[in-house]
Amino acid sequence: MMRKGLAGQRLVAVFFAGILLFDFPLLSLFDLPLRVWGVPLLHFYVFVVWAALILVIAWIAERGAR
Repeated sequence: MMRKGLAGQRLVAVFFAGILLFDFPLLSLFDLPLRVWGVPLLHFYVFVVWAALILVIAWIAERGAR
């Protein structure tokens, strides 16, 4: 069983990871004239990171509820 404080610490870590992943220097690496399945690379990166953060948060919340 996971303690409530550990889940909170993990959520804070995910928050800071999200800040770093959406920060300018990293976003500028993906601002290229490439396309992934017809979608610009930057938009694809933002969507994938956003979806991954949501999945990680849901996993942490579900694991903490047990």
